[in-house]
Amino acid sequence: MPHRRGIATFVARSPKAVIGSAILAVIVLAALLAPHLAPYPVTEMHATDRFAPPGGRFLLGTDFFGRDLLSRILYGYRTSLLVAGLSVIFAMVLGSALGVVAGYTGGTTDSALMRTMDILFAFPVLLLAITIVVVLGAGTLTTVLAIGIVYVPIFARIARAPTLVVREQAYVEAARALGQRSRRIILRHVLPNVSTPIFVQATINLATAILFESALSFLGLGTQPPFPSLGLMVSEGRNYLELSPWPSVFPGLAIVLAVLGFNLVGDALQEILDPRLRQTWAGS
Repeated sequence: MPHRRGIATFVARSPKAVIGSAILAVIVLAALLAPHLAPYPVTEMHATDRFAPPGGRFLLGTDFFGRDLLSRILYGYRTSLLVAGLSVIFAMVLGSALGVVAGYTGGTTDSALMRTMDILFAFPVLLLAITIVVVLGAGTLTTVLAIGIVYVPIFARIARAPTLVVREQAYVEAARALGQRSRRIILRHVLPNVSTPIFVQATINLATAILFESALSFLGLGTQPPFPSLGLMVSEGRNYLELSPWPSVFPGLAIVLAVLGFNLVGDALQEILDPRLRQTWAGS
């Protein structure tokens, strides 16, 4: 109980945790309730209201086709959160599994898996993602796979490091002595004790995953029209910045807000789960 009270106190007193959680709560709710909150259908065009300024019938204005920007941003959040979430989950599951197996097994298996991760690390992350999308074809699912593959080496290394320590602990040695299988030891004794840095890394990577999805869509390699994507909206409006900046400015601000929220929560989570900070707040 004191341990839980210490963490709860830290969360309550951490501005980053409160602000980041509030931002993400608003964004997630907006995305989930987009069909009910969007003033207009996401692809509906108003030919006589192209580049309408913010205000009046269109709270955030309209784009070149007369489509309501607020509606498209709400649905764009759906796309960004879906792609970011699926890609990070894919990378976390696959990368963590490879890292734990490499760290626990050691020897040739460890060397082979980590050298493969080093090869992936050698490529610039955005260039690697672009290459995968170009080879497999543009689209939302391809974007998920591309971003996920880019993140696999990160999770593999994050999982491997603590596994090297945990496998030498007395309770793991005792489990081996009792004849438990390696799979059972990994699932029951290793994974629960190496999961903290993995989840912290996942939260932080959600922010960069949104940036990657936006970058790929901006380049025309991510979500394809007419489905809305924040990066695609920025790209579509960049040719009309002097005439009407809003079709690019508002989606850009939406990206910044989402990234800020995930970064704040990730930083706060890292502090909350730090044993030294935990002991300090638990004693206060």
